[in-house]
Amino acid sequence: MKVLVVGSGAREHALAWKLSQSPRVTEVLVAPGNAGTGRVARNVPVVENDVRGIVALAQREKVGLAVVGPEVPIVAGVADAMEAEGIPVFAPSRRAARLEASKVWAKAFLARHGIPTAPFHVSSRFEDAVALVRMMPTPLVIKASGLAAGKGVSVASTIREAEEVLRRLMVDRAMNGAGDEVVLEAFLEGREVSLLTFLDGKTALPMPLACDHKRAEDGNRGPNTGGMGAYSPASWVSADVDAAIREKIYEPVLEALRSEGIDYRGVLYFGVMVTPEGPWVLEFNVRLGDPETQVLLPLLKTDLAELMLACAEGRLSEVPAEWSEQAACGVVVASRGYPGPYERGVAVPDVAEMDDLLVFHAGTAQNGGGHLVSAGGRLLTVVGLGDDLAAARTRVYDALGRHNWSAFHYRRDIGKT
Repeated sequence: MKVLVVGSGAREHALAWKLSQSPRVTEVLVAPGNAGTGRVARNVPVVENDVRGIVALAQREKVGLAVVGPEVPIVAGVADAMEAEGIPVFAPSRRAARLEASKVWAKAFLARHGIPTAPFHVSSRFEDAVALVRMMPTPLVIKASGLAAGKGVSVASTIREAEEVLRRLMVDRAMNGAGDEVVLEAFLEGREVSLLTFLDGKTALPMPLACDHKRAEDGNRGPNTGGMGAYSPASWVSADVDAAIREKIYEPVLEALRSEGIDYRGVLYFGVMVTPEGPWVLEFNVRLGDPETQVLLPLLKTDLAELMLACAEGRLSEVPAEWSEQAACGVVVASRGYPGPYERGVAVPDVAEMDDLLVFHAGTAQNGGGHLVSAGGRLLTVVGLGDDLAAARTRVYDALGRHNWSAFHYRRDIGKT
């Protein structure tokens, strides 16, 4: 069968790479793709947010499975549109996508089911939000309720800083409306871990735990980004903590979805904060995380196409998942200045893949001379594999050290636990 992957990031490159290994897959198409996806699949110039164009492409190419990477087309209802045309799709419905489309809705969902999440307030007026933060202890967390490409969360250390964030979101509308409504949360002290699970509406199949590094600079400093690196497994999570996550968060959320009649098919991402008091839900994503996908898929031994098709067809219980015992560490190379303004068209070193070293492209393109150049903020995720995390880290940083990255930026502490 043909498989269509929707998106243009390193997540989609990893998906195309893994799906192309399936004996069931005759061809992988990526819409619109990047310079890296073109090496393992056929790029098609249809933008990811064009739901009609994506569905028409799937029909024209007679794809047997559509896999949607980014959140925007999912929230826009691409899965509903695909299903209406009888096309198997790995992505949740528009109704299920509210878990990410609205942080306000997600917090209310957690609250009504008694699932641990930080105490919070909601506001849609700047003046009211300012009044609320003046009554809250600092630090505090401010979240744009709508989609913000992973950059809608700010930790304010002072009331003045909180007011500046609120003005940027609600008055200046820096997130293009995503911050018209905000969630104001109590700050939780702890360590964050990502739990992703396959779902087919009835059966759930969790993946190994992973950890994402969101801040731009070493030592978890600087602004939040879409993610500067990740690693898996999260060996610092003890068996007791893992059991608590599953008992207090994972299983109650799945039961809550069932109780509300939400037929969830695809991947559900739990952002969890592990504190001395136990685990708390930070956020949901209704798709595979980026960069978590780039470190999880190399560890998956099962046929990914089989897993995803089983999710779409409601028969996940028939396909057990097997995972490697290796560790993976992925480091994101970004344009200098990201997540702020950055230059495009800068020549990017072409890191060669070797044994236990993988390179997934994101914002890359080829110029007229066929050379690799920057076309976005995050450019590459370089992934090292090893028998343990230390070996995987050594592999990736040794590879990065063989190139000149003076025009770019990457963190040097990914996977340093």
